[in-house]
Amino acid sequence: MEKSPERCAIGIDFGGTVVKMARVDEHGDIGARASFATAGLDGVDGWLDEVERHVAELLKDLPAGQEWRGIGVGVPGLVNYAKGFIYDLTNVPGWTAVPLAEKLAARFNQPARVDNDVNAMALGECTYGAGQAYQHAVFLTLGTGVGGGLLINNNLYRGAYSMAGEIGHVSIDMNGVSAPMGRGGVEQYVGNRQIVARALQALDEGRASSILERAGGQRDAVTPKVIAEAAEAGDALALEIFDFVADCLATMMASVAYLLQPQAFIIGGGVSAAGPVLFDPLRRHLNERLSEHFASRVVIKRAELGNDAGVIGAAALTFLE
Repeated sequence: MEKSPERCAIGIDFGGTVVKMARVDEHGDIGARASFATAGLDGVDGWLDEVERHVAELLKDLPAGQEWRGIGVGVPGLVNYAKGFIYDLTNVPGWTAVPLAEKLAARFNQPARVDNDVNAMALGECTYGAGQAYQHAVFLTLGTGVGGGLLINNNLYRGAYSMAGEIGHVSIDMNGVSAPMGRGGVEQYVGNRQIVARALQALDEGRASSILERAGGQRDAVTPKVIAEAAEAGDALALEIFDFVADCLATMMASVAYLLQPQAFIIGGGVSAAGPVLFDPLRRHLNERLSEHFASRVVIKRAELGNDAGVIGAAALTFLE
């Protein structure tokens, strides 16, 4: 019997600044990469033209025995997954009411899938990364905000209208910070800007710390990474800040754990690079908020795929859905 060719897919991580693309095989291995700037294109058609140009490059040296079988896209906004329809993209003008899957399928004559970018990352991590061992997991990405993806019974859960997993807007304070998506949402306390603002406010109040020195004396150069480095060196203020971040996240995660009882929380994104100064207090605070029956049955793991989670997960949409 003739062996069936191995499938590969094009995965696209559509960012607000850069569009990353990759040819990915069924094992989650990347065979080729490409990228282009999001800005400066002639609308949706200009974007499709650029994608087409790079797809040709990515498929140019396709290995023998491998066959292209689809294209998947993770986008930063609200999507109807079943229809591959984009309602609106965050910080990308001109992308309202776009039937992107239909347009991709017509242009390439290949199956096309379009999903929220964090869902794509979650699928990548839970298929090929830190979540492989679990059938029930919650993926979190920590950066500008807090994104989430839900794996239930080994399938992504998208909700009735493909919008489930907006974990960053889960309220941790009923009288907290007001935002368009609600009041007291966790990302209003632990996003990049909020972490930096907390550090600068403490410095303005006269707190002793090496944070500003590590930033070269430039307030604009203070980042979560700089604060994490100070925490690793034992800086008291930096340690307090990450303890606060961990406390906020644990408050949200405890609610999610009681509601869904996942086996694991998989955490990625830039802030997760803080490592033990974030993860150690996070585990402690989560254990304090859960009963033994729940605390002993959930683990916290750092994501493994890094910046490749988006393209790998987008490709996986075509393999697994």
